Amino acid sequence: MSELQEISNLPVQAAIHASREIMAIYKDEFERIEKEDGSPVTAADFKSSEVLRSYLNQTDIPITGEEREKAPFSTRKTWGKCWCIDPLDGTKEFIRKNGEFVINIALIENHRSVFGLIASPVQEKIILGGPDLGAYEFSFSDAQNYSNWRKLKPLHPIVDPITVISSRSHYTGDILSLIHRIEENYNKFESIKMGSALKFFHLVNGKADVYPRFAPTMEWDIAAGQAIFEAIGGAIIDIVSGEPLTYNKEDLKNPFFIAYNKHVPKNIVFSEQD
Repeated sequence: MSELQEISNLPVQAAIHASREIMAIYKDEFERIEKEDGSPVTAADFKSSEVLRSYLNQTDIPITGEEREKAPFSTRKTWGKCWCIDPLDGTKEFIRKNGEFVINIALIENHRSVFGLIASPVQEKIILGGPDLGAYEFSFSDAQNYSNWRKLKPLHPIVDPITVISSRSHYTGDILSLIHRIEENYNKFESIKMGSALKFFHLVNGKADVYPRFAPTMEWDIAAGQAIFEAIGGAIIDIVSGEPLTYNKEDLKNPFFIAYNKHVPKNIVFSEQD
């Protein structure tokens, strides 16, 4: 068994099991609950969290993430490794029943995302990988048939038009300055709006080139996507420092960031004025 297969075995099983539970709730009527911060949550979030934890707890690696009580930083800072999970990323899209929701599982080691998995319960597809592992895409039905995993190719150089993908729920005026720089350097651009980390399916398949996020996100929203995207030549950088995002920080919020195909010059996607 390869290193990637060994790392991914339990997360893949967990994601498929949790996806089944999510879809059983999705196809029926369900109650929307509002958390203290005003964000929505459903029975699917809780059930998926329960399933993921039942598998990942077998690894003896601690877990942090959405829908889970967070250990204090005094404890977390002693962790060399941890799982960072979002059992249902895109709850708003789940409630809207537009299919744009996923499960995120990332393995963090020394503040770096070394492995990520994103599963689409609706499409029954998974992308996974890491900077030192390569990246792959496969259907739920091929999860144990490794020969059918499609290896994702390194990102190709950009040709017109450049494609910017952004969130349905968070589209701010700050993106306009980025689009202006793109227009100055490329003949034209296209725009796609999509909810949740489902955007990474487009990014890793070369269907989108840039994903700016100038609105709040948490570590478990992005960690899995970063590991997979970096494996094929993508980058996710803090728009202030220009450095890659890090994880298991004292503050679990992400800085505003841009994910981009590194064939796009950094001076186009990164500006201290953003």
